Amino acid sequence: MEVKDREGSDENVKVTVQMLKSRTGQFDLESILFLKLKNIGITNLGCIGDCVNVERLDLSGNDISNLAPLTSLKVLVVLNLSANRISNLDPLRSCENLQNLNLSGNLISSVDSLRSLSELKNLEVIRLKDTVCNFSNPVCMNTAYHSAMLEIFPKIKSLDGERLSGRGSDLYQLCKKMEDSLKEMCGSGPIGKLSAPKKWVEDNYWELKPSQKTESDEAVEKFYNILKECRELNNKAADVIEKSERTLSSGQ
Repeated sequence: MEVKDREGSDENVKVTVQMLKSRTGQFDLESILFLKLKNIGITNLGCIGDCVNVERLDLSGNDISNLAPLTSLKVLVVLNLSANRISNLDPLRSCENLQNLNLSGNLISSVDSLRSLSELKNLEVIRLKDTVCNFSNPVCMNTAYHSAMLEIFPKIKSLDGERLSGRGSDLYQLCKKMEDSLKEMCGSGPIGKLSAPKKWVEDNYWELKPSQKTESDEAVEKFYNILKECRELNNKAADVIEKSERTLSSGQ
């Protein structure tokens, strides 16, 4: 996990009414819709549960381990908890409107600890690892991690930035299958019996003649052209999706 770069150096920071008002400019906590409290060393969420109408909440880059104060946030849609010290996710089951959840860079060690989130019927986007920021969780090292996540969350649209359903998912899966097939073609099968030595070149090798492509050569060329186009489209789609997710999770 990457070392956190916090804006402040305070230890054991607790969320207070004064902090919430000063950072949002709102006098009434119930009027707060968007809240960003990233990289300020928070260890105690304090009265954050009084922001009952908050829809987007960024708590990334802190030292949070207890999520109990979030149970009252019924209308929360986007929650960024990346780079904290979270291992227990049970309190989040009360956030019934949650759609986008970033948990990368925490201490989640097993798939079972994520099962409580299966009750969140609106959850569409889950991130437990972020290759860009070098954030992950111990559970991501499990070889069955991906399949287990799909079993628990069969309706999610995106896992760790990978589009599983919806726009862009078909292209992603197509490129993945094509890449896997190429790897199998290059790495499968034993080396056949070597044929007897032959002439270095045929007798008529040096004679000028028009080049001709066989049907198989043309098919291979078309295949690689299509693969190249698919990869370019997939990269563009991934960039757009990544920017959209980051804007959604960090926007106020």
